[in-house]
Amino acid sequence: MARPREHWTGRIGFLMAAIGSAIGLGILWKFPYTVGENGGGLFLLSYLICLVIVGIPILIGELILGRSSQRAAVGAFEHHDPKERGWKATGWFGVLASFLIMSFYSVIAGWGMSYILMSLSGFYHNLSSEQVSQAFTVLSNSGDISLLWHFLFTLITTSIVLTGVRKGIERWARIMTKILFVLLIILFFYCLTLKGFGKGAAFIFHPNMGDFKLSSVIEALGLAFWTLSIGQGIMISYGSYMKRSSSIVQLSGIIAFSVIVVAILAALVIFPVVFTFDLPPEAGPGLIFETLPHLFAKLPGSLVLSTMFFTLFVFTALTSAIPLIEVVATNIMELKNLSRKKAALLVGCATFIFGIPSAFASSGGVFPDWAEIYGMNFLKTIDSVVSIWIIPVGGFLTAIFVGWIMERSKAREEFVFGTRLAFLFPLWRFFLRWIVPLTILIIIIQKSGLYNFDRLIGGGA
Repeated sequence: MARPREHWTGRIGFLMAAIGSAIGLGILWKFPYTVGENGGGLFLLSYLICLVIVGIPILIGELILGRSSQRAAVGAFEHHDPKERGWKATGWFGVLASFLIMSFYSVIAGWGMSYILMSLSGFYHNLSSEQVSQAFTVLSNSGDISLLWHFLFTLITTSIVLTGVRKGIERWARIMTKILFVLLIILFFYCLTLKGFGKGAAFIFHPNMGDFKLSSVIEALGLAFWTLSIGQGIMISYGSYMKRSSSIVQLSGIIAFSVIVVAILAALVIFPVVFTFDLPPEAGPGLIFETLPHLFAKLPGSLVLSTMFFTLFVFTALTSAIPLIEVVATNIMELKNLSRKKAALLVGCATFIFGIPSAFASSGGVFPDWAEIYGMNFLKTIDSVVSIWIIPVGGFLTAIFVGWIMERSKAREEFVFGTRLAFLFPLWRFFLRWIVPLTILIIIIQKSGLYNFDRLIGGGA
């Protein structure tokens, strides 16, 4: 017998969970650098345009799939494919993506938890930049320590998911997303006082034609796609917990706007610190775990400042990790009729086990020859496969399904509900049928190295 469907308490609960999901670690360590290195203000404008023509249309489509079917990713496609033409396989792309991401995401988030402890103890307060870098190298190469933090983060995430939609996911999303915003705003006002704030703001906002290329537009397309938690089955699942009481179009706009605000604030927190000490900007783990800790130690109130930042880092990771477990668990619940507790524990254990090689990736404790054979360690390999292939292909098929396969009347019914923007339905459907699939194909071609589109204007090798 089918279990009663859980629902959000209201639109605020949904928004807190959806915004928390969309604000991932990439907002902290990739977005600021990508904007600055690809033309600053020009890239930011391109990103905003791409968010409107690619990101939001897919987001709306996924929420429509979820709310109209009241089922998770696999079941949603099955529900809208009564002729059983195999479209439910598209739902499995999202399930697979979420499972794989969680397996290594928890390792990186675990490093952030370790840095909270290091910040509280003042560990790197008097260390040189080389010593701080060495400390991170030791941490990432210590497979047993990474495994411990990987386990703790997975345990916390799973514990929240198994308590349910309202008592677990929504309750903690409300708490952590609010704290995340508060911490970010406090850090932003602190960074306003730094001498490098002007340079940091210029790096992000100043239009730089020399760095803006055709590939920058494609990078903006990819960023718009990945900063809304689309292509992972998350928004389909979250949409399935929505009651028919709010406009999907308006909610999608609020989510996208919130992500933009957080992304810009994060950039205005990170790079003023970097430019205050006249260091070159960078991205990735090196920025978060090596450069920033050393710089925080040189600023007034360093212990509080660094503790707040890494708390922000962990909360950002946790609000986006919860739906990764939830997507896999809720599909198992529906397909195998398991209880939420059993499904969540099963998924938590599975992601922890599959993430063990990622915890030992830097040390080579598991699969020691992996990097030599595949050119990158296990963690980076899984990340690349998911980001280049699984998520974009899943997003491409989702756009095709909602645009071409799903009944137009059902899609329109959900789109127009509760909004004065019903006149945009034909335009949304046009974008979903033609523009979105084409842009995703371009992203896949560029990111996979099949072709460098800078060659079209003579800018690439």
